Amino acid sequence: MRVLGVDPGLTRCGIGVVQGAAGRPLAMIGVGVVRTPPDADLGARLLGIERGIEGWLDEHSPDCVAVERVFSQHNVRTVMGTAQASAVALLCATRRGLPVALHTPSEVKAAVTGSGRAGKDQVGAMVARVLRLTEPPKPADAADALALAICHLWRAPALNRLQQAHAAARTARKAPR
Repeated sequence: MRVLGVDPGLTRCGIGVVQGAAGRPLAMIGVGVVRTPPDADLGARLLGIERGIEGWLDEHSPDCVAVERVFSQHNVRTVMGTAQASAVALLCATRRGLPVALHTPSEVKAAVTGSGRAGKDQVGAMVARVLRLTEPPKPADAADALALAICHLWRAPALNRLQQAHAAARTARKAPR
């Protein structure tokens, strides 16, 4: 499976593509950052992010997209920008019929490092180790995007089984007795 990870942000939107499967070695296909100028108007910035994500989708043809779930912070302005960039990623994937998975920062950190409270340096170091890179990708947004893709690759089989179990339970509840 090939996963495009997106660490949303208005100024720097991390993008990473990882290929592999749970229990097998993973490979980095590509990593980068979509940048927009902080002094540009919001609409122009969102269009820039859309063009960047669309370019990555065209170039790498992922099977699904993993996006960091927006969480509450004290800085409302930061949360709004992250949520807007996240919405663009969701829109681009959905337009192409690609499944989208949302993972919280603590889920990603726990999956990659073993601790949901790991710092940026720990995440970067583990991403480099898992993908057999000589050094962590820079900036941290790029490493975080790869961590999202890794998290999804490792968690997807369990999530799929859980969704199937929930669907079967719903069907059983609706069946006449």
